[in-house]
Amino acid sequence: MNGKPVGGGWSIEDGVIHRGKLIAGSIITKEHYTDFELIFDWKISGSGNSGVKYRARKNLGLEYQVLDDKGHPNGKNPLTRAGSIYALYPASDDKTLKPVGEWNTGRILVQGNHVEHWLNGEQVLEAEIGSDEWKKRFAASKYHKHDGFGTWTGNILLQDHSDPVWYRNVRIREL
Repeated sequence: MNGKPVGGGWSIEDGVIHRGKLIAGSIITKEHYTDFELIFDWKISGSGNSGVKYRARKNLGLEYQVLDDKGHPNGKNPLTRAGSIYALYPASDDKTLKPVGEWNTGRILVQGNHVEHWLNGEQVLEAEIGSDEWKKRFAASKYHKHDGFGTWTGNILLQDHSDPVWYRNVRIREL
């Protein structure tokens, strides 16, 4: 929890990590990663919001959005829907998102400046950090004051965003 042992707000039962209580804190890896593939199954509560952050410093990093697109207000904004790089790049509109309570499979691939997000076996976005498109999106984002954002070697974290969320089959492979 925030770089310390996982506290009572998270539980692990039958290989499933569950954030259930209101005050849990994010689960943050001890290791730092730059180039990697992360695959994980996730499901979110009704109207729920969470995420998997990477190349992070403390709680600031790129984020694979985990969201109930239909029930949460962020589902109205393409930049904050499930599978998006939160507030920077939208996931494709024709993505296959399973209903609340069903398992989705996320995949994050990061190599150099290239980033891909996958949802249920389909690539839903790709971004090139440092490209003209990236610079335009970054300058318009809430992250614009953070030099090097997206390029850091950093932690991976399962975000505590106050809503129940479940993860299983979390696997990381350094590239």
